[in-house]
Amino acid sequence: MTFHAGLKAHLATGATTVCHAWRIRRGDGVVMGFTDHDRDLTFEGVVFRADTGLSALALQQGTGLAVDNTEAVGALSDAAIREADVEAGRFDGAELTAWLVNWTDVVQRQVEFRGTLGEIRRAGGAFRAELRGLTEALNQPMGRVYQKPCPAVVGDAACKVDLSAPGYATERAVEQVEDAQRFTFAALDGFDFGWFERGRLIVLDGAAAGLSGLVKRDRFLDGLRVVELWQPLRAGIAPGDRVRLEAGCDKRFETCRLKFGNALNFRGFPDIPGEDWMMALPARSGETSGGSRR
Repeated sequence: MTFHAGLKAHLATGATTVCHAWRIRRGDGVVMGFTDHDRDLTFEGVVFRADTGLSALALQQGTGLAVDNTEAVGALSDAAIREADVEAGRFDGAELTAWLVNWTDVVQRQVEFRGTLGEIRRAGGAFRAELRGLTEALNQPMGRVYQKPCPAVVGDAACKVDLSAPGYATERAVEQVEDAQRFTFAALDGFDFGWFERGRLIVLDGAAAGLSGLVKRDRFLDGLRVVELWQPLRAGIAPGDRVRLEAGCDKRFETCRLKFGNALNFRGFPDIPGEDWMMALPARSGETSGGSRR
């Protein structure tokens, strides 16, 4: 990456007017700008606010594949980063870009860091966020795993099931909710018992809009339909808020074929021998056709 010539010349003068600026792009599309200068800056279509108290610790970067890391610290406020949004996880994995900027001429700027937000800790009305560099993604396992269950996520590019097709999803208003984890509906006509297990519940409006959770149980209880999540949603949800329920998949070939009609895209290996096959004794019949070992 070429260092900006104008900023390089400015730094060479020895009397500099530089500051830092950060842009955060959350997963829901919200873009926020911050600076440690004493007045707002504007470039790349973003206003970088000076009244947020955001600052960064020393940046650690290398030329290898080690994960670049640093931290950002700042105050929690309703005008900038709200505690409710941090608690709800809206900043988890958000994209972050940091610049060194000449505040007298913002054209003279240089990207110092590009990555994502990691762990966020809160205490005493302030937050401390771990910043993870682009090499963080290289720590993820790659390649296919040979196993009986399907490794794809229902509805993703590998699975190819269209969850917007009739019968695979429904949008309903929440009738009863307990601990942001257990949702009760009077009826979910047209959907069999357990249809949404291992699926997703997505909140469409209200304080928890945009958040989602994985469905642990979908059952009938005392004439009502009860959908329970593995973990509570990280924001308040109230009766009347609308949610979207999407069908779940247990990763078995039979489910892929019968429930979704998607056998051609099944990504697992249902006929792969299990561990018990390695313990099997030789067949006495001498039959080697691959059939039953009777």
